[in-house]
This record gives sequence, structure tokens and C-alpha cells, in this order.
Amino acid sequence: MNLPSRRAFLAALPLALAACVSGPGLPAMPPLIDPTKPKRYPRPSAEYVAMYGEMHDGGFVVPAVDLTQVNPAFLRREVDYATEEPAGTIIVDTPARYLYLVLGDGRAMRYGIGVGREGFAWAGSAVIRRKAKWPSWHPPVEMQARDPKARKWARGMPGGPDNPLGARAHYLYQGKVDTLYRIHGTVEPWTIGSNVSSGCIRLINQDVIDLYERVPVGTVVKVIERPAGPAV
Repeated sequence: MNLPSRRAFLAALPLALAACVSGPGLPAMPPLIDPTKPKRYPRPSAEYVAMYGEMHDGGFVVPAVDLTQVNPAFLRREVDYATEEPAGTIIVDTPARYLYLVLGDGRAMRYGIGVGREGFAWAGSAVIRRKAKWPSWHPPVEMQARDPKARKWARGMPGGPDNPLGARAHYLYQGKVDTLYRIHGTVEPWTIGSNVSSGCIRLINQDVIDLYERVPVGTVVKVIERPAGPAV
């Protein structure tokens, strides 16, 4: 996939400035899943209960996920995946709400994601230039202007269990330019499978921790608007 043109990238910057937030004032889009009304799904197997159990990490506690609120189709699993991209590449399939880490030999690790709302979604190639554990969050000035709660954190919200970036963040760059988009965790696992953010890619905290340990700085990320290959 080719890099977006400089003109297209600069035109998208006003949208990028609002990246990684959710809240009032953003364009409405009927989501695949209504993130405000968690649905109830059958309790999954013991394997998944353990996979998404409570974790102690960096002095914080990552709560166990109530998996009856998460569509089982979006739980982490290794799948068949046909792609010409080399092993180690991340492919984000926004229409399907999946992130694939290519493993090679026709296999990939698949994670369910929440993606950007209409008007804030994006596509293109980027590279992870920085990673952070329990990242701080800096609400954009536009959000501070309309949301008093965001203004409270004008100098940055420290990392922790209540931080909207969750337990990990991967910072996406195009060349030396920070796109302001992130692959990060979420404190709202029931929103996975929906259009909730302003363009960022969110994963369940247990999943973003798993991804963080698998991918180094320099990993290529390709965000696509149509599936690159079938998943089984």
C-alpha cells in the first residue's frame, strides 16, 4: 500500500488533532455495536476466562474482563490469514474491526478492535516509532474547549487504570511526522467491535499488552479499508 500523499495527509491533520478521544461533539455513526449499551453473550471457555483475567502490571491492576459483554468473535485468537505482507506486519482491517499481526506461513494473530467514527477513520501506512506502558493522555485543545473534564487534564493525564489510552500505546508515524494516531488499550472493553474513537485503534487492555510484547519499534502498520485476505 502506498503512503498517502503529503497533500492528503496535511488535509487530514485537523481530524488527526482530535485523535484518540471519544465524547460529545463528534460525528454520529451507527456503530456495529452500540458501545453505550453492553450486550450479553454466552460465557466463553475457561481458556478465554484465563486469557482475559485480572493482571498486575507496572504497579496497577488490570481488571478481569466481563466477557459476557464482549462479542466472542472479537476475542484474541490465531487464525488462517492470506497476505503478501511479511511476518511482523500489522494489518488493521477497519471494516471488519480486526487487527492482524502477520505471523507468516499463512497465519496471523487476530485481535478485535474499536475504530474511528465516520469522518475520523483513516487508511494508509505508518510505522510504530514509539511504544509506552501506561501512557499519559493529552486531550487536544479542541476537546478542552468543549469539555470541562478534558480541560482538567490540559497538562496531561497520568497513566493508570482510568486513563483512556489504557495499559499500552503504540505511536504511529509517517516518516518523522507523528500522525497523532495510536494503537492503544481501552478501559471500556464492551466497545470493541464498534466505531467509538476519533480515529485511533483501541484494543482490550489484555490484548494490547499481548501485542506490545510481540511487536518492536519499527513495525509497519497498514490500515486498510477493505479486507486484505480471508480469516478462518
